[in-house]
Amino acid sequence: MIGWAKAAGMSVSVDKIGNVFMRREGRNPQLPPIVSGSHIDTQPTGGKFDGNYGVLAALEVVRTLNDLEIETEAPIEVVFWTNEEGSRFVPVMMGSGVFAGVFALERSMPYRMRKGKRWAKSWRALAISAARRRGSGRSAPTLKAHIEQGPILEAEEKVIGVVQGVLGIRWYDCVVSGQESHAGPTPMRLRKDALQVATHIMQEVVAIAGRSEEGRGDRGPGAGLSEQPQRGAGRSDFSIDMRNLSDALVDEMDRQLREFIGKIEQESGLAVALKEVSHYPAAPFHAECQAAIAAAAQRLGYPAREIVSGAGHDAVYMSYLAPTGMIFIPCKDGISHNEIEYASPEHVTAGR
Repeated sequence: MIGWAKAAGMSVSVDKIGNVFMRREGRNPQLPPIVSGSHIDTQPTGGKFDGNYGVLAALEVVRTLNDLEIETEAPIEVVFWTNEEGSRFVPVMMGSGVFAGVFALERSMPYRMRKGKRWAKSWRALAISAARRRGSGRSAPTLKAHIEQGPILEAEEKVIGVVQGVLGIRWYDCVVSGQESHAGPTPMRLRKDALQVATHIMQEVVAIAGRSEEGRGDRGPGAGLSEQPQRGAGRSDFSIDMRNLSDALVDEMDRQLREFIGKIEQESGLAVALKEVSHYPAAPFHAECQAAIAAAAQRLGYPAREIVSGAGHDAVYMSYLAPTGMIFIPCKDGISHNEIEYASPEHVTAGR
C-alpha cells in the first residue's frame, strides 16, 4: 500500500500508534487536509473488501486526479488506521481512537494480544519511524467508502447507501443463578432452572429491539449450563448486545431490559445479575456530508437510500474531530467477516 502511494507521488508518515498517512499536497499546504481511507487489518477468516476497499478507493481518487492533472486547493490524505478490527489486540478501533484522543497513547501501548504479546513489542518489530503527533482536531471533512456488511442495499437494488450514522451500542454480561435439581422428580412449579429464565430474557432482548425501527438485539453463547439432560441448570451465563440509532433509544432499551429482569426475578425467585461491560455512544454523521453524498449519487444516476451502520467504524472517532460522512455499497448476500465476502466491480466503482 505504501509503495503504491509513493508511486502516486504521495509522501508517507506514520504516527506512534501505527496509523499510516499518505499525503498528496494541494495548492495551499496550510489548509487542513481532506481525509479518506479505512483499515487494512481483518478478521481471522475475514474477506478482502471490509476496510481494504475504503483505502484503495481513496487511493484511486488520488490516481485519477493525477491522471487528469487536477491540483486541489487543500491537501488530500489517504489513511489506514491500525487495529480497527481488534482481532489481535483490544480495544477495537485502537488507532483512530488514539488519534482522536479517545484512548491515551501511553495506555494503549501495553495492550496485550489475545495470546499474550504486547502491542508495543509487536509495533517496535516493524522498525518504522513514527514521529507524527496525535490529531489536533483541525481537519477538513472526512469521507469513507465501505461495503455495507448487511443485506439492505442488495435487497432493495440500491447502489449507494448514504450513511446517517453508527448505532449506539451497549454490551452486557448476564448471569442467572438457580438450583440444579433432578428433572424427573422435581415438578415444574418447584424448579429453579436458570436456563429457563435465561431463555425468557434472551427472547425479551429480541422483542425490545423490535419495538423501534433501527433497534438491534442479540445474545452471545451461554456458559455454565448443565451438561446432564436429566438435570435442571443451576447457572446460566450469556452476553447481551443492544444497539440503536440514538443514545436516547439505547437508554430506553436498557430501561426496558432492566424492568423485565426485575419482573422475572420476582416471578421466578431466581437472582439475575446484569453487568454493562461496554458502551459506545451513537455517532450521527454530518448533515452536509450526507447531503453531498446523496447529491453526487443522484447526479451520477446511482439509486441511493439513507441507511445506518450497525457495525463500528473508524469514522466514529473521526466524527469527533471533523465533519464526517460514509458511503456504503452493496455486498453479495450481505455477507462480511467471511472469506466469501464480495462486492461487484460496478458497485466498487460507484462507491469511489
